[in-house]
Amino acid sequence: MGRLKLRRIDSANPQASAQLAELRRGLGLQADVVAPRGRQLTEQVFGEPLTPSQVVERICTDVRRCGLDAVLRYTAQLDRKELTRDTIRVPAENLQKAHAAAEPSFLEAVRRIRKNIIAFQSGVLLQDATMTVAGLHELGLRFRPMRRVGVCVPGGAAAYPSTILMTVVPAQAAGVQEIAVVMPPTPNGAYNPTLLATCHELGLGEVYRIGGAQAVAALAYGVDGLPAVDMIVGPGNIFVTLAKKFVFGHVAIDCLAGPSEIIVLADESAPPDFVAADLLAQAEHDPASSILITWHAPLLDQVQAALEKQLATLDRAAQARSSLEAFGALVLVRDEEQAIEWTNLLGPEHLHIMTADPKATAARIDNAGAIFLGPYSPVALGDYAAGPSHVLPTGGTARFTSGLSAIDFLRRSSVLQFTRQGLAALAGDVSLLASAEGLTAHAASVAVRLEK
Repeated sequence: MGRLKLRRIDSANPQASAQLAELRRGLGLQADVVAPRGRQLTEQVFGEPLTPSQVVERICTDVRRCGLDAVLRYTAQLDRKELTRDTIRVPAENLQKAHAAAEPSFLEAVRRIRKNIIAFQSGVLLQDATMTVAGLHELGLRFRPMRRVGVCVPGGAAAYPSTILMTVVPAQAAGVQEIAVVMPPTPNGAYNPTLLATCHELGLGEVYRIGGAQAVAALAYGVDGLPAVDMIVGPGNIFVTLAKKFVFGHVAIDCLAGPSEIIVLADESAPPDFVAADLLAQAEHDPASSILITWHAPLLDQVQAALEKQLATLDRAAQARSSLEAFGALVLVRDEEQAIEWTNLLGPEHLHIMTADPKATAARIDNAGAIFLGPYSPVALGDYAAGPSHVLPTGGTARFTSGLSAIDFLRRSSVLQFTRQGLAALAGDVSLLASAEGLTAHAASVAVRLEK
């Protein structure tokens, strides 16, 4: 297939910062990146070339207006699957049969991983808190789980039981009682026995054969046979991600988890084959962004050679090559200071630090969805088994948002209880501020209680 044409960026070049920013913009949500087949399909359905954002707006608006009819119509047009009100939901017996037929070793792995996730997610849960000032007041924060959550599971190029684990189990750890799972009606989605077996193992009985923007809209607005949820979580292609963005405000969402990305921040201590393996592990998603940032110049050629060698052994070599050549880069910076500066600027989904002192380097990183330290902490551990969720912010949104955790499934309420003495102690300040704002009824609501 020839030499891998991997972009190189040198910070000594005055255009280097702009080159790196342009590279990353190509996978941002504003870029509306979609595969040629997807563009062709949406043009057939809508009769004109539309951006993914325009497609999502039409689908979500249509589902909100027409309900299940719109969901079934888009499922037929986009997924080429004819479903009805009676076949959109996976029957309980299908889940049971898939579980009974699953390999015992697979189910045992699911149980072990679930245990890991529960242990971590339960440990980070927030607890009710109270502050008491004797005789005056009691102030507190109270946490309650979401009532009903929708989980989006991809089902295009591959089947992802790991996504079910990494979304459902944190919700269960938080105490969510109602969980609805949507998966596209494909061999790697709602017709995949492994996924159905995983759902049954986790105690899920509400699974639907819908995907894409129409599934997100159905979860958000509710349709016949699928009640609306309060929160939507899970990764997906650009249509799913933009749909979550569109319905946000009507429901809560986790984060904008779009195409996968990784930055490997490395020095001369990093094994080149380890670096290459990490870059390839994300690149095989295609599209994905795989970037090496280093101040050790020889590492660039060493990693390039390791990439070409390892590519030849991969089942998804063509996809990984395409992703690397379109969105990958080997970046040479001046020093560690600049490497940290650029990494914080980009705010990657995954950051793997392979330096002589990775903890010290990580202490200076502010923006990253998940950080992996040292040569023996590959991102794949976080993807599948470690405990933190693999649903993480992409496209630079780690600068202002975080990955999914059990905490996100908790709603927070403040609770206030005052005595008459406590009310009197604050009455003067309340009256002054209320008067300054021209809200005299606020002041009066305090004063009336002190007149008696």
